[in-house]
Amino acid sequence: MKLSTKGRYAVMAMVDLCKESQAGRPVTLADIASRQEISLSYLEQLFSKLRRGGLVKSSRGPGGGYRLADKPDRIRIGDIIFAVDEPITTTRCKPEANIGCTGANSRCLTHDLWMELNRQIQLYLNSVTLADVIEKRVSGTARIFDVEPERDVINLTEQMPTAQVAE
Repeated sequence: MKLSTKGRYAVMAMVDLCKESQAGRPVTLADIASRQEISLSYLEQLFSKLRRGGLVKSSRGPGGGYRLADKPDRIRIGDIIFAVDEPITTTRCKPEANIGCTGANSRCLTHDLWMELNRQIQLYLNSVTLADVIEKRVSGTARIFDVEPERDVINLTEQMPTAQVAE
């Protein structure tokens, strides 16, 4: 799966903006850049796309900066990634091309598996909002499937334990 820094940085910056703008004041990109250790010029490019995508509003002048364009519980992580033109891909195929993912202009044997994974990732990212991330409602929400060998049935079981992730 591929998600470049563009998508990750856009989400990090939007979460920072959400957290810091709860007082109602605009937040400067310089402040976000400093807190998140992201280049200011890179943030300017990302926020230009986020503004065009309708996710943030900007105000100029002293005391200016950025605000969320909607409530945090209405801004989905998938919308942020889409706004910065960041495709999430699990295959070599380009969706707009009908040439397939192999050199022979056909689909690879596991194409449908990876396309379904791509859809599941998109569904998940569209189910998580900025509010979910800020309020720490994301960790531990993944569920596992358990196969019952005697019945050959897949059952959704208890939540996975929360894992420590190094960043």
